[in-house]
Amino acid sequence: MAPQHIVDGAVPKHEQLRQILGGLITGGLQPGAAIPSERQLITDYGVSRITVREAVGQLVNEGRLTRVRGKGTFVAHRPVQSTLHLASFTEEMRGLGHVPTTIVLVRTEEGLPEATAAALNRARDARGYHVKRLRLADGVPISIDDAWFAADAFPGLLEHDLAGSIYSLAADHYRDPIVRAHQTVAAEAAPDDVATLLGTRTHSPVLLFDRVSYTADRPVEHTVSWYRSDRYRVQMEVTAGT
Repeated sequence: MAPQHIVDGAVPKHEQLRQILGGLITGGLQPGAAIPSERQLITDYGVSRITVREAVGQLVNEGRLTRVRGKGTFVAHRPVQSTLHLASFTEEMRGLGHVPTTIVLVRTEEGLPEATAAALNRARDARGYHVKRLRLADGVPISIDDAWFAADAFPGLLEHDLAGSIYSLAADHYRDPIVRAHQTVAAEAAPDDVATLLGTRTHSPVLLFDRVSYTADRPVEHTVSWYRSDRYRVQMEVTAGT
């Protein structure tokens, strides 16, 4: 398709170019696709380097483009927009219109770590199921879930397919649904192992979720999750207090 014309007028040239590039992003360029180089944009649209940098910079600030030093500028991955509510990753992604997949990294039965035993109100020598999983939406890494489940709550858990929703297993197989959770969210610089699995750089910003989940009044799950902050956003409604 021939480049659209950019003309002198009431709309600044950088805004015209921003709209053109935004249309290309919306109209078919896939996440990770490179946009034309700065030099090519100058040639195609007959604008200055300053105009190109202003238009591209705005799209970067909007999160629609991302720059990679030494490589170029690329269409950013569409961030997952989530609300704070109790749901498994699988259920949440499907509800948001994404295709969830899971890679199970660890599935073992071990003694509960001290902090987890305390969080789950279990004895220090209690056993638990350690399930660590890489979670993807539309084939793109979104989070790592490092979970511990109380063995006395879900006997034989490791015999099941853990690439799906464990919350669904709790409800459908064990007849003991997870109904509520206490969760904290913090910002953290990604450690080496987390960055490698999520496909980002060490010390890149990630969201750290620490959750204790309950069936009725029993704590049964303690999970620490790391989410790529450029691919996952949390939305919430705030109301006035009384």
